[in-house]
Amino acid sequence: MIKWAIIFAVIGLIAGALGFTGVAGASMGIAKFLFWAAIIIAVVLFVLGLTVAKKVTS
Repeated sequence: MIKWAIIFAVIGLIAGALGFTGVAGASMGIAKFLFWAAIIIAVVLFVLGLTVAKKVTS
């Protein structure tokens, strides 16, 4: 998911440099959403991994 966020960010930067502000804004919005979604999913899985590991080892 981070890979797609980087791809959309690059598309947004290139579109912004070429003057396509609508496409650039949309691409950057998608990139921000994907980045934060990936971070949230990673944190949730990390916390779940810690809690499951404690229950398995106990």
